[in-house]
Amino acid sequence: MAHIDYYFATISPYTYLCGVRPAEIAAAHGATLTYRPIDLMQVFSRTGGQAPADRHPSRQDYRAQDLRRRAMATGKPLIPKPAFFPTNPAPSSYAIIAAQADGSGDLAALVAGITRACWAEDRDIASDDVIRDCLTAAGFPAALADSGLLAGAEAYHRNTEDAVRLGVFGAPFFITDSDERFWGQDRLDDLESYLAGRT
Repeated sequence: MAHIDYYFATISPYTYLCGVRPAEIAAAHGATLTYRPIDLMQVFSRTGGQAPADRHPSRQDYRAQDLRRRAMATGKPLIPKPAFFPTNPAPSSYAIIAAQADGSGDLAALVAGITRACWAEDRDIASDDVIRDCLTAAGFPAALADSGLLAGAEAYHRNTEDAVRLGVFGAPFFITDSDERFWGQDRLDDLESYLAGRT
């Protein structure tokens, strides 16, 4: 059985545009999937990248065009400049880590709900109320927003360190147990082809 480590950031628009598709791809090919939220700004700073606001205007302009096209291709609504971006991604990441350990709800729906809250609903995903709403909607106890904070912080730090060590430089980023790597929402088809044995 193949395994995929899914490195992502809850403030990443490209993670939002993945929706629940990573889980669907894994399930279709009998693969397991581990969600690994990371501190994307730390990853950028340590792997030669820059925060979007610090990039050259030509890169910012291209990103805006690309996001519009990617959103249209996926059929997902996207707010180009959300009211709460950037925001602190740690609280929502800790909640996802706690939910993965809890296992009582739909983790793919939780990740999709949190990222959608930022990029399609203009909500602050650093807010406890927003995180609780997303947990409940995905079938998890709302109390997970306040539990395991130390363990969540440790796992978040560990995920970020592992990401840098393994060559992750953006989000979303998928690494299989055979060390095949796929960066970006637009590489999900390639990941699926690989799991199907076509590439």
